[in-house]
Amino acid sequence: MMRNATIVVGLCILVGMTGCQRLSGSRQYAAPLPATPTTPVGQGDLQPLDGAVPGGLYGDTATGTDVAANTLAEPTGAIEVSRSDMLGGWKLSSGTDNCMAFMTLTTWSGGYRANTRGCASPLLSGISAWDLSGKQVVLKDANGQTVAQLYATTAQQFNGQTAQGVPASLYR
Repeated sequence: MMRNATIVVGLCILVGMTGCQRLSGSRQYAAPLPATPTTPVGQGDLQPLDGAVPGGLYGDTATGTDVAANTLAEPTGAIEVSRSDMLGGWKLSSGTDNCMAFMTLTTWSGGYRANTRGCASPLLSGISAWDLSGKQVVLKDANGQTVAQLYATTAQQFNGQTAQGVPASLYR
């Protein structure tokens, strides 16, 4: 009985070793991947981290973009918020839509990662990022386009409007 078990174990080892490329003496390894070309590191000025755009608040003279025309006016009594104040889950309402929004500090195109759940509106369900611009919270889609602009009236309530001018609120 012991001899049969030894023979079976030996055969299993022998069969396993014949399938192993390292022990078979064969050098049929997969070809290495080609190196990825890289461009040299350039030198230049870095953009500010606070979300300011080149050309200041009233527009970028290089591209002719009028940033002020797209900015919601700051209401009286708007309070300053920090990035950490925005983290976590929020209730989002705009028009007849009521859903959830979730904010993180993972960098994403145009700011930090955000997502929504339960939004019927394609506009609100497309929110992918958020950013702070002074006292203003800007919600953005995957292309970096503004979806909504909001200001804090309390630490737990933000009011503003969507890019189409529909009133919007973010609250806990």
